[in-house]
Amino acid sequence: MSNALEGRVAIVTGAARGQGEAEARLLAAHGAKVVLTDILVEQGQAAAASIGDAARFVAHDVSSAEGWDEVVTAATDAFGRVDILVNNAAIVAPLKLIDTDQETFDRIYRVNQLGVFLGMRAVVAPMRAAGGGSIINISSVAGLQGTNSLFAYTATKWAVRGMSQSAALELARFNIRVNCVFPGVIDTPMNDGNPEGMNDVLVKTTPMRRMGQPDEIAQAILWLASPASSFTTGAELAVDGGMSI
Repeated sequence: MSNALEGRVAIVTGAARGQGEAEARLLAAHGAKVVLTDILVEQGQAAAASIGDAARFVAHDVSSAEGWDEVVTAATDAFGRVDILVNNAAIVAPLKLIDTDQETFDRIYRVNQLGVFLGMRAVVAPMRAAGGGSIINISSVAGLQGTNSLFAYTATKWAVRGMSQSAALELARFNIRVNCVFPGVIDTPMNDGNPEGMNDVLVKTTPMRRMGQPDEIAQAILWLASPASSFTTGAELAVDGGMSI
């Protein structure tokens, strides 16, 4: 699949580091032009620069509709089209229902759920103009089963699952595929803020007894972005070391 994405243009959110950066790098390595977006400007600029001429960085708050318009314009101005969207950006707060205030819930909702909605809506027109496209929404194993201490995060990740199914049905007639990936515990900075001992517990509840690596999620993204998955839409792909079994 070394040239599987030649001529394609991808947008990857939350791409300044971790999982999103790995996804952007792998898509570029397989021929895509990539627009990386994030609120972490210096890290995002450095990531795009290290990928090279095939990449651009746009400072981007995914909860802003105007921000999405700027990202799509940047992609089409630089590379002429949009073929792939990876809705990767997300935030988490390890809080139970009774400890979650409205401000925290709203902040997580705006990034994890509203951002996915705005992103899908923003790319429909350019993807239709390109003859089709692939939208890949990153949910979580928390979008497949309830959790005891990630109330707001779990709520939004279940919402991503539902939005992906609905969008897959709606957009299939335009040759726009919408699929959803459910990572398990991945070794990224997102886990740095977990309470002491929580990561060890998560690993112990993973049948493969380890954290996943960002590139293992990126490989799933590559397949869903490529023509190899051309008849796949509405799929739910768990990449979680067996945690959701």
